Amino acid sequence: MRLQLNCDMGEGFGIYQMGLDEHIMPYIDMANLACGFHAGDPLTMSKSVALAVQHGVAIGAHPAYPDLVGFGRRDMQCSAEEIEAMILYQIGALDTICQVHDTKVHYVKPHGALYNTMMRDEITFKAILKAIQKYDTSLKLMILASGKNPYYQSIADDFGVSLLFEAFADRAYTKEGSLVPRSSEGAVLHDVEEIVERVKSLTASKTLKSIEGEILHLNADTICVHGDNKEALSIIKALHGLNHAL
Repeated sequence: MRLQLNCDMGEGFGIYQMGLDEHIMPYIDMANLACGFHAGDPLTMSKSVALAVQHGVAIGAHPAYPDLVGFGRRDMQCSAEEIEAMILYQIGALDTICQVHDTKVHYVKPHGALYNTMMRDEITFKAILKAIQKYDTSLKLMILASGKNPYYQSIADDFGVSLLFEAFADRAYTKEGSLVPRSSEGAVLHDVEEIVERVKSLTASKTLKSIEGEILHLNADTICVHGDNKEALSIIKALHGLNHAL
């Protein structure tokens, strides 16, 4: 089974650059583009969309809490109404830029702390679904693959939204199936060979090992590599090669 490769991109801001987007884009299937709240700015967004179009890569909105200083990785106390509004704001901004490049947003993948909150808090999850329902139900919502895939899809069905389930190539998992917090040692993986073996296990048997050594069963549609991982380009090239060998 071939897993679509997705990567968080467009995460520079003004003169500050992050990631190797021009080098990575040719090797991925889906680009999660920052929408200005945790990273990105109008010109960066436009350049990122143009780059994705050039390489035939599907574009996803990567909305976040309004937290430029913390790169969207800090929790914020927001009401459901605020979350719904900030999702609509960010999707709309990116989709407008997409329109002038003769393309569109295909899916939504929340970023950082908002993503993690969505996976543990049903109110947040429903607020994001409600925003997508109001904007365009053809947009899919990307969430963390787990043993609860059917449960999350049953909730999303009430909003008429389809889900994409993702696994993370370069992040360690707990035995409960959640991501190991970035503040913990070993949370982010950099060894290319180790990561390739993990993805081979996911594609062959839909399993990977937690940081405690226990087997997790994950039914995923797509696999993510973080653009700010220092080994991102090497990892993505290796996984691209693996996909084309399947």
